[in-house]
Amino acid sequence: MTITIQTFILLFVINKTIFIIYKLSTFLVFILKARIIIVKVIYKRSTFMSYQKKLVQRNVSIMWFANFFVASSMTMIMPFISLYIQSFGAFSDDYVQTWSGLIFGVTFVTAFIFSPIWGRIGDKLGRKKILIISASGLAITVLLMGFATSVLQLFFLRLLMGIFTGFVPMSQALISVQTPKEIAGRVLGTLQTGSVSGTLLGPLFGGFLADLFGYSFTFKLVSITLFISAFLVTFGLKEMQVSISDPDYAKFYSRKDVILHILRDPILLIVMLMSALVQIAHFSIQPILPLFVEEIRGPSQIALYSGLAFSAAGLGNLLMARRWGKLGDKVGYVKVIITLLFLVGLVYFPLAFVTGFIQLLILRFLIGLTLGGIGPLRVAYIRERAPIEMQGEVLGYNTSLRFLGNMIGPALGGFVASFYGFSGVFFVTSGLLLLGGVITLLTFMKQKSIQI
Repeated sequence: MTITIQTFILLFVINKTIFIIYKLSTFLVFILKARIIIVKVIYKRSTFMSYQKKLVQRNVSIMWFANFFVASSMTMIMPFISLYIQSFGAFSDDYVQTWSGLIFGVTFVTAFIFSPIWGRIGDKLGRKKILIISASGLAITVLLMGFATSVLQLFFLRLLMGIFTGFVPMSQALISVQTPKEIAGRVLGTLQTGSVSGTLLGPLFGGFLADLFGYSFTFKLVSITLFISAFLVTFGLKEMQVSISDPDYAKFYSRKDVILHILRDPILLIVMLMSALVQIAHFSIQPILPLFVEEIRGPSQIALYSGLAFSAAGLGNLLMARRWGKLGDKVGYVKVIITLLFLVGLVYFPLAFVTGFIQLLILRFLIGLTLGGIGPLRVAYIRERAPIEMQGEVLGYNTSLRFLGNMIGPALGGFVASFYGFSGVFFVTSGLLLLGGVITLLTFMKQKSIQI
């Protein structure tokens, strides 16, 4: 009897031991499987992050060159637009000046109208397709300008070109969506150096080509660089599919929803309005700068020295755009925008007292250092505040405001200069930028106090 009980107890202990060992082994297997799954997830995530980083770097590189070609192409033809008009017939100086202004400005009218439309289409169909349409449309219209035989033909082609203008802002929208928010300012600043470089070199190449081959053939050559941009985007750019927070909203949001989103965010609204203000200030100087250069140093080699004055600002922009973006990533985009508005406003003020060309060059360079950072910071902030599903349209409205400033600026500069001289233009420009800084600062402080 005793042996039976001992045997039973032994068997019971063995059974429980085996059961415990089984459970422990099952638990260990579960832990091992879970660890393997976690490792796989981490590996896949790190692989995706690595892929995303490489893709963004690739796309930024491609869009840098595409923006360079587009910006250089657009500025190549600007130095000889008025001379091209003269080649159509024996016109008076007043006629040429009037039509030069109309032909220059009409592009901004259609661009102002179509920018939000392209942005909305880009949100739905993808921005790569819009970039291809934009570059191809620009290339075709510039090519046709080379065959123009009258002022009206050139006018309507420039009007048509405005429909496709907006390649650079659309490229910023595409890159900003793909870029992590914490480095958006730095990446967009890097991207902007492409268009700035093109703007700097475009007029030099354009003047050289026009002297060498004539105006008509230069338009045809310029169209080739625009086709190259379309080629780069078509075969080199890969648009990353970014998931959105609410697919149903993305499918059904209306234009009214987008506008209400902007209006309900006071800082976003002010930052976008600053797009128009900065362009008004910048373009109010553009038409009178050659005349101002002529006043302070005489008519000798006026085209060369005017070009140097323009390029000085572009060089400053090129040097600092990426650095301002990187600073915005760290301390906040709006804070840096406010600082830059005050700085550029203060730099414009002493232009009214310039008496020598070197002084003008130094101040223009300082303007480029400060003004150049506002663009990428503005786009990065919109990227931060606007949902992905409507970013293209919001950036489209932002671009429209920029084109509105492009239209108002030259008219304002010419009007003020006619009554108060060049000094008056610099005073007004400085005041507008400082006022913009004050308004942005007060709005920012008010929103911060409400959040607290």
